[in-house]
Amino acid sequence: MGETCVPINPQRIVTFSLPTLGNALVLGVKPLGSTFIDMLNEHTYLEGKVDGIKSLGIFPPNLENILLVKPDLIIGWSAEKQLYPLLSKIAPTVLYDSQQQKNWRNLFDFVTQVLGKQAAAQQAWEHYNQRVEKLKAALGDRYKNKEISLVFLAPGVIFTEAKNSFPDSILKDVGLQRPKAQNVIVPFTQLYFSLEELEKADGDIIFVGTLNDDSQKFLEQLKQKPLWKHLRAVQQNHVYPINYLTWRGSNLLAADAVIDDLYKYLIINESKN
Repeated sequence: MGETCVPINPQRIVTFSLPTLGNALVLGVKPLGSTFIDMLNEHTYLEGKVDGIKSLGIFPPNLENILLVKPDLIIGWSAEKQLYPLLSKIAPTVLYDSQQQKNWRNLFDFVTQVLGKQAAAQQAWEHYNQRVEKLKAALGDRYKNKEISLVFLAPGVIFTEAKNSFPDSILKDVGLQRPKAQNVIVPFTQLYFSLEELEKADGDIIFVGTLNDDSQKFLEQLKQKPLWKHLRAVQQNHVYPINYLTWRGSNLLAADAVIDDLYKYLIINESKN
């Protein structure tokens, strides 16, 4: 795809993917259009932050809507590389190589460089690091030997975000441990398991994220399974709901919301018990 001449101080930006959108917003830039915002509901970390942003569809992006926005810069993913010849005719287009750089921090650095917002990026990292240190201090040693399990449900599908994933890195930053079955390196950081392998979901605490109503129904079905009922977090009533899109948000706005959840469930909620 070669090199792209990025305009200085672009004013009409469009983004592909919620992580890219979130990164732009963290840096103080509100895109005119973005993909995937139709998936958002009132409970996500982007509530109130995407008002006025035009929907560009899910995947592939809606080229007609992109033309209507008249962007002067398009920030996307390598997943859209087949559309690059068309996109580059609309506006200068830069695509993040998610195959080579899977780390969410790398994506933030990429968006920072494209937008030339290094000062804003430094402030955002300082805010994140301060919150991490405060949460670590609040947690103390009470979870020193506890395992934190993450379970995500799409209709008929069970998976966790494994080692080096977005939520895993936040848990590790604040000093929390993962179950051995989930603390593994897998492609794209997603570890899938069947109903028969439900023991991989176990931990002292389980956070469960459901994608939609069908996923919630799937969770209700799971709760009736003997294997689910035998999980120690279930037996100790330490299973907590989380927002699927937030905990897989892969940007610092989402990270802020994840830290809010950790305070809610591990500090405030536990102090009531």
